[in-house]
Amino acid sequence: MSNQRKMLITGASGFLGSRIASYYKDKYKVLTPTHGEMDITDERNVVQYFKTYMPEIVIHCAAVADVVTCEREPERSWKINVIGTENIVKAARSVGAICLCCSSDQVYCGIGTMQPNKEADKVYPTNVYGKEKACTEESCLAIYDKSVHLRLAWMYDVYDEKRMDFIKQLKLSRTKEVVFSPMDHRGITDVWEVVKNIEPALELPGGVYNFGSANDRSTYETVLSIFKEKGYNTCFIRKMENANPRNLTMCQNKLNNHGIYFSTTIEGVLKCDF
Repeated sequence: MSNQRKMLITGASGFLGSRIASYYKDKYKVLTPTHGEMDITDERNVVQYFKTYMPEIVIHCAAVADVVTCEREPERSWKINVIGTENIVKAARSVGAICLCCSSDQVYCGIGTMQPNKEADKVYPTNVYGKEKACTEESCLAIYDKSVHLRLAWMYDVYDEKRMDFIKQLKLSRTKEVVFSPMDHRGITDVWEVVKNIEPALELPGGVYNFGSANDRSTYETVLSIFKEKGYNTCFIRKMENANPRNLTMCQNKLNNHGIYFSTTIEGVLKCDF
């Protein structure tokens, strides 16, 4: 339809971007440029693409998201994760587009408390990926104060049989020993809840938002709770010894105040068959 709004999605071949593109393809005129069509690290190339196609909505998912790769290739990841995102935000501002950028709960990696993290809290990222995301949030809001930065949690897709994620770990735990940390606290989110909440997020004022499931238990406690609720045998679930404490949990109050909600981690997983 000619009156469909144009939605540009970067990283549309990736885990989240591909699902967003698939879900919204009939409602919006979805643009999914390849690297050859739009190199996000080349500002002039990005601006030219935007001026040619004039997207009204931008969902920026492209990133080097693997924490290990970022540690190993910091110059490359900086160029893509920071410079690339800044280029997208500059181009979005130039055409007046709504701009949603994917950030990460990894910005909270060095937090010393066990309370759910709030967006206004000072962050202490300890790995390269988290540092890049924290830097990008600040620099991009300075560039375009209407840009929205969504701090995403670890995501799973119950329908994806190939990707090793939390659901696959749970499936494995029914027949084999799997170790989970009693010191790692984080939300774990159904990717399809993220996808469906992208549309209401288009109405958010510029800023940073926690965008995923809340969870008040460690990963080990979460797995035990899910198995007990499902009536599954917990004999193969093992507690990690000498685990390092980490708190990536996210307070949802700011997002809820805008009418956007996620299931808790346990609520979301209990909807799944595994």
